[in-house]
Amino acid sequence: MALNIPFHRVNWVNTVFLLIISLLAVVGAPIYLIAHDLSWQLWAMFSFYVIATGMSITLGYHRLFSHLSFKAKWPVRLFTLVFGSCAFENSVLNWASDHRRHHKHVDDDDDPYNIHNGFLWAHMGWILFKVNPEPPLDNVADLRKDKLVMWQHKFDKVIAGVVGLLLPAVVGFFLGGWTMALGGFLVVGALRVFVVQQSTFFINSLCHCVGKRPYSSRCSARDSFLMSLFTFGEGYHNYHHEFQHDYRNGVKPWNFDPTKWAIWTLTKLGLASNLRRVSQTRILLAEMAEARRHTENKLASLEASGAKICETTLKTVKEMQEKLTTAYHELEAQAAQRAEASRETIVRWRAETQNLLDRLSQLRPLPV
Repeated sequence: MALNIPFHRVNWVNTVFLLIISLLAVVGAPIYLIAHDLSWQLWAMFSFYVIATGMSITLGYHRLFSHLSFKAKWPVRLFTLVFGSCAFENSVLNWASDHRRHHKHVDDDDDPYNIHNGFLWAHMGWILFKVNPEPPLDNVADLRKDKLVMWQHKFDKVIAGVVGLLLPAVVGFFLGGWTMALGGFLVVGALRVFVVQQSTFFINSLCHCVGKRPYSSRCSARDSFLMSLFTFGEGYHNYHHEFQHDYRNGVKPWNFDPTKWAIWTLTKLGLASNLRRVSQTRILLAEMAEARRHTENKLASLEASGAKICETTLKTVKEMQEKLTTAYHELEAQAAQRAEASRETIVRWRAETQNLLDRLSQLRPLPV
């Protein structure tokens, strides 16, 4: 798709910097690592910075500030603001503004990283050609009231440069002179920035075109267990778009979501509170609704094609569909009264929903 980019409004400073830091990461850092052994101290610092900056984006920028999915005391907010800056993904005010527009206009022209403009655009193109907003930051009035947020917005580039790039180089210098200082800058600085940024970018691109949509097919967002491994649990993107204010992305007990676990731990330490959760009944209703929608679409498609289907299997699917529809309306009425279904009921109907989808997958046209 051809994009009408207002080049006169492109922030070329950010674009050039992103290209330089990426070049240092994919060329400079490997050359350094081939020529020099990196001490365990710098590898430890690299690991700390990846976790600190990555979690500051997922826990801080995303779930705390963009979606207000929990409240945090000032030490948590300050930490995530400082190390969030070190990811070089802009101030939290800018980041949250873009992200809130993404949720409000997902897959539409006003979506900043609209996947329908192409994988590369959603992944990184929208950053390379990011325009200065008009009107500026009109959807983050709540964050403007936060003094720490406004302090970070003012000094974002300074914090990023000093803490994210200069500090690792200085520590490296004291560990082993100028050679280690260069390693701190290239590996702990540039390479780490590249790793964290690309992980974030893949949520905007890969998680909108690869994966499952168990909660809603009304938008392109998808769940990807693989991406959750690289993004501290952000890979469950279909769930997140359906229930964006939940502090959890991986809502099932077996889902890999370190950010969720970190937020829960902070509550036990008295540093976080007011965790927002979606009820299990509402989650089940979303799964059931999507299964019903998928079933109706497939049956309509088969009927329109005029294909002959095994009558026994077709009858079973329709009976299961009717049964699920009845249960859905009963649970919906219960949820409207703010009543939570029992664990046994949720387990039962989740299994029934999966059974319907399994049986539906067996519906194929008979050979002529």
